[in-house]
Amino acid sequence: MEKRTINPWKWQGARSYVQAVEVSNVKGTLYVSGQTAIDDNGVSSDADIRTQLIQAIENLEKVIKEADYELTNIVRLNIYTTESTTLFENFDVLQNWIQKNEIKQSSTVLEVKTLFETLKVELEATVVK
Repeated sequence: MEKRTINPWKWQGARSYVQAVEVSNVKGTLYVSGQTAIDDNGVSSDADIRTQLIQAIENLEKVIKEADYELTNIVRLNIYTTESTTLFENFDVLQNWIQKNEIKQSSTVLEVKTLFETLKVELEATVVK
């Protein structure tokens, strides 16, 4: 698999994403449904958004690794939240995880009216091999 990032500007680097990602010679593509702060028993978290974001990341990692893909090969990461202001106040959690795993992904952040039950953040990814 070959991956090329496209950034016509320099500012997006400080925000931990790229404008576009081109992939070629792909052996597989994994479309990961929205991962949230739901525990192993299917119970939705009612914790604060920072705690939920950490658990959503852990759940995303678990799915990707179970499928035998690598975190560094996430090429698209969509973030849904019911509280965009609070999410951005805790965005360091996501940015540190992205940097630690050397992920170069396109991203969209969307504020939505509600998520399932008590959930405040959801992460949806596309990963290539």
